[in-house]
Amino acid sequence: MMEKIFIHRILTLFPNAIARKLLLMLIFILIFWVIYLASKDHTKFLFSLENHITLNQGNIFKKSSHCEAPLCPAVSPKETELRIKDIMEKLDQQIPPRPFTHVNTTTSATHSTATILNPQDTYCRGDQLDILLEGRDHLGRRKQYGGDFLRARISSPGLMAGASGKVTDFNNGTYLVSASLCFGGQVSLSLLLIHPSEGVSALWRARNQGCDKIIFIGLFANRTSNVFTECGLTLNTNAELCQYMDDRDHEAFYCVRPQHMPCEALTHMTTRTRNISCLSKEEWSLFHRSNVGVEMMKNFTPVEVVPCNKSENIKKNCQIGMKTPFPSGYTLKKMWITAFCKQIKFNETKNISDCLERKLIYLMGDSTLRQWIYHLQKTVKTLKYFDHHGAGIFKTHVLLDIERHILIQWKKHGHPFVTKKLFSVKDENYIPREIDRVAGDKNTAIVITLGQHFRPFPINIFIRRAINIQKAIERLFLRSPETKVILKTENTREIHQNAEMFSDFHGYIQNLIIRDIFVDLNVGIIDAWDMTIAYCTNNAHPPDYVIQNQIDTFLNYIC
Repeated sequence: MMEKIFIHRILTLFPNAIARKLLLMLIFILIFWVIYLASKDHTKFLFSLENHITLNQGNIFKKSSHCEAPLCPAVSPKETELRIKDIMEKLDQQIPPRPFTHVNTTTSATHSTATILNPQDTYCRGDQLDILLEGRDHLGRRKQYGGDFLRARISSPGLMAGASGKVTDFNNGTYLVSASLCFGGQVSLSLLLIHPSEGVSALWRARNQGCDKIIFIGLFANRTSNVFTECGLTLNTNAELCQYMDDRDHEAFYCVRPQHMPCEALTHMTTRTRNISCLSKEEWSLFHRSNVGVEMMKNFTPVEVVPCNKSENIKKNCQIGMKTPFPSGYTLKKMWITAFCKQIKFNETKNISDCLERKLIYLMGDSTLRQWIYHLQKTVKTLKYFDHHGAGIFKTHVLLDIERHILIQWKKHGHPFVTKKLFSVKDENYIPREIDRVAGDKNTAIVITLGQHFRPFPINIFIRRAINIQKAIERLFLRSPETKVILKTENTREIHQNAEMFSDFHGYIQNLIIRDIFVDLNVGIIDAWDMTIAYCTNNAHPPDYVIQNQIDTFLNYIC
């Protein structure tokens, strides 16, 4: 009935009979055309329309994240937030608030006592040395709670040997320090009080208070002028902001928008330290140079370790997916010896080149991975540097060997990246996005490191990034399970730098988080934390012989 009324009203607009006939013919042709499309090719039509809409929605600052099963498993934002909350709650339980009134009530390296359990005149190589530490404050009173940040190490200077020790906290002021005597000779034990528990508690509170201790400064450029504005992971301002968002992974970065310039005009970034602190004046006294990294074993007499002809366990060759114990190895004459797998030594250039042949290697992270590029370029002469025409040391670095079909690329991780040097953000990408761009196969390897640049920021930022990387690796393994992924943990650094922002305590916590998040993934681990304690480097950029041993471990994983 309604259709008849509709047609009748249209026809009254055209009283001429010829015009009516022409109109009816056009209506029938239109109806026939629609039916034809629906029956023959409607899916292609709708698909092309959908693609057109999707492409027009995206831009470089707000990226659309279209995923198709099974390559992009659905993980709801709520699930990620719950994981972050759960990890934060566990860490808060591990690092409870400690009352601080005066330095005298904190742990004292001088007054604390250490006792060797079951002492012997000589020990056999492979034995375990156990020491009970009783914490006391500066007034000689026994501590009633734990939480001190301690670092144990054994060494034999004559052999240029060293290894990490393990510290077990009984949470009552006593600790068990254990060291595996993996090399012979006169072996010394060092136990450093890096921070007392009251200092650890203050660092943890200050870090998560979010005091904006780092200032990001963005450079916006056009044909006529350059403008610098403040940027950051968060900005407390009423000014108009440019928002650089990753909607899928919920990563955000902001800049104050300069007048008469688009947000796309952001080209470079640098950082500065803000003269601000979340620590009180009294708390800062805990981080005075004389109170950080104090030796607790000054009166320890070295122990004699002899071979004893003990048989060693036969170890399997190093493989991706092996669980790494702590300590994961030791140094001997500057060589790193793994404790859990059998290593092949890549001493000659030819051996390294044969291992790398037809390999695509992507190094993703900070400048401690860029050191690999420098070392490989010096060691393997057939690897030639490819100039990306960028500016500064933080541009993408590429090494090529055309004849052997080798590509090695280093690219820095995305925000936060802390440096006074100006660096380009035009090819800026978070590591999960870089992983998504790798097709992967049996000759592809990815090495990831994360941590040093995250230390000055609230821990939830690091946790989120680590979870997003984990999810990206899972997507990679779905499309290419043969791709090899290796995690290089962050290393120790200078003990006496600004403790609030760069203390190794922050790195230690981040290492615990990485191991927890990636525990079930089939990845290899290069324990740079353990290595740099064993080598006692205390440098954000370890010396070349340490880098060589990290690369050697990597080659054992991929060849």
